[in-house]
Amino acid sequence: MLIDTRTGGRGAIGAERRRVRGEMNFELTEEQVQVRDTVREFASREVAPYIQEWDAKGEFHREVLTKMGELGILGLPIPEQYGGSGFDYVSLALACEELEYVDTFLRVIMSVHVGLNSLALLQWATEEQKQRWLVPQAQGEKIATFGLTEPNAGSDAGSIETVAVRDGDSYLLNGAKMWISLADVADHFLVFASVDRAKKHQGLTAFVLERGMEGFTTGSIKGKLGVRAGNTGELAFNNVRVPIENRIGEEGEGFKIAMSCIDQGRFTVGAGACGLTRASLDASVRYGNDRHAFGAPIGKLQLVQQMIANMVRGYETSRLLTMQAAELKNRGVRNTRETSLMKWHACDVALKSADDAIQVHGSYGFSSEYPVERYWRNARGAVIYEGTREIHTILQAEYALGYRQDKPLRRPQPAAVGFEVPDAILAAG
Repeated sequence: MLIDTRTGGRGAIGAERRRVRGEMNFELTEEQVQVRDTVREFASREVAPYIQEWDAKGEFHREVLTKMGELGILGLPIPEQYGGSGFDYVSLALACEELEYVDTFLRVIMSVHVGLNSLALLQWATEEQKQRWLVPQAQGEKIATFGLTEPNAGSDAGSIETVAVRDGDSYLLNGAKMWISLADVADHFLVFASVDRAKKHQGLTAFVLERGMEGFTTGSIKGKLGVRAGNTGELAFNNVRVPIENRIGEEGEGFKIAMSCIDQGRFTVGAGACGLTRASLDASVRYGNDRHAFGAPIGKLQLVQQMIANMVRGYETSRLLTMQAAELKNRGVRNTRETSLMKWHACDVALKSADDAIQVHGSYGFSSEYPVERYWRNARGAVIYEGTREIHTILQAEYALGYRQDKPLRRPQPAAVGFEVPDAILAAG
């Protein structure tokens, strides 16, 4: 029996997806508007005036993290009992959009600190582990990141070469990670190693490492095409002794944990891409009205209008897919399919919009005098990280054909504060 793609799947989870879609309300609450406006004001005040210089020099400014922590942005969707602000996933999406509207490095902070690490601890960590790591992260006192990618393992997580060997009440980690955002800045690192490489995915296990552990070193990567104002680097493990208390979940459960982390990370990436598309649109509209050719603003030219119209369409469809995924997350409904689709679509749209924005600007678009070349450089990476566009193509086809079905997790994603997990979903899990 194939999945009915018109109804979003079969069984209790499919029914709950359909119910949530039917109840979606596109009017923002006062709290969501407050989050959006607060983040917008912060990014426009603290980063927008300086981002061109930071990007040109490849400078990461640590004080931005401090200010984000002070405003509660770094704990936005984390419950207040764990030091967070207790907002929902729509608020998280709005924050990511506003941050990436100014620059992608700001949204990347949300992806790794919140999406890939803090939300993972909320879902998978023990109570003691949450108090130890999640609380200071949500309060912005400690910065967190995520380490899965390796020099020889990207999309194929089962080929991870970092190993963890049990030694009494601890593990010895050896290996390396690369393309790790905030590598030289973070205090806490959620990393994945294999306890049995012969088992491939079934051998992966998750650990939290802390800066300062003996044998654990980090370094920065230079020469990136985009996100130059962000810190990206490498992790190296040389007989790093990690206490068993730092293991997240069970041995061999790391792949499931990593994929649930990536679901959250993809959500922040897709939501942020909406902001980059909007930035390209706004820049193109301004230039289209200001620049004159053939005796009229170039915005009067039909082919320029076509490019701008495509940006409008892409932004609106990306935003709708984002809100759908956010509502499912709010209710604690499994949303791997919907989040994959929104990330794939929104990132492709952002890249095409930035490319068209350069075309609208003509020769000036090829210059750092205008921001659109930076938008393109930043957008180019998002169709690679958090699942390449090719991976998402395969995922969506397999869902439609009925070849892929999501299995219940031992620890389902918690619903957002103020939302209840439906009984049908609890029973399915």
